[in-house]
Amino acid sequence: MIAPTVSVIIPVYNEEQTLPLLFSRLYPALDKLGVNYEIIFINDGSRDRSAALLREQFQTRPDVTRVILFSGNFGQHMAIMAGFEHCRGGRVVTLDADLQNPPEEIGNLLAAMDGGHDYVGSIRTQRQDSAFRRRASHWMNWLRERITHIRMTDQGCMLRAYDRKIVDAITSSHEVNTFIPALAYTYAANPPEIEVSHEERASGAYQYSLYALISLNWALVSRSSIIPLPVFSLLGICVHVRSAEDEIGVILGTRCVVH
Repeated sequence: MIAPTVSVIIPVYNEEQTLPLLFSRLYPALDKLGVNYEIIFINDGSRDRSAALLREQFQTRPDVTRVILFSGNFGQHMAIMAGFEHCRGGRVVTLDADLQNPPEEIGNLLAAMDGGHDYVGSIRTQRQDSAFRRRASHWMNWLRERITHIRMTDQGCMLRAYDRKIVDAITSSHEVNTFIPALAYTYAANPPEIEVSHEERASGAYQYSLYALISLNWALVSRSSIIPLPVFSLLGICVHVRSAEDEIGVILGTRCVVH
């Protein structure tokens, strides 16, 4: 069997309303590129009919479709790691299933890799997210860059392209609690960013809550820098000292009452 030139990895969680439209745009976009490709869908414990739709799509295009089924919901990044471990392409593209990043942009990422780049990030233009999400993303990017020196203009955009060497480095690192694009950034020799279009979510709700975004950035910062350690150690000392002072005050106050 000839190894595909491009592997496209797509995590799926409760996307039954979006998947038919995704199929109708994704396969023609990849067919148009004229390269051997495979698409790996990772069903991340969906509770709707996503798994059934993926089974039907596999039966429709078994030549290029592969499906991984998780027994539970383990999160987007674990799904991508599973895709990395099973993909066969020399170049690997990650894509969300919600169609906010058009699959027609995949060709632009691959064209950027033709310039000799081993990893290509992306920046969403004219973002269709709410003002709150855009503002929160901006501040998280600013904080992360100041602490870790990892510069990603738009960390929330999952549409990215990886050379096989970068994918192998990521999977061999056995990192399970980190941000994959940031990890790729540390391994890449010359990681550029290109602008890609952004569309409104086709249907359903955002899969990433504010809490999840904060947790993700905390994992990234704590892994990439020692700055949080002394900061929180100092906070812990201050809280401990304050508690000790309050306890002493209570004891002295009690003694005064006794006497």
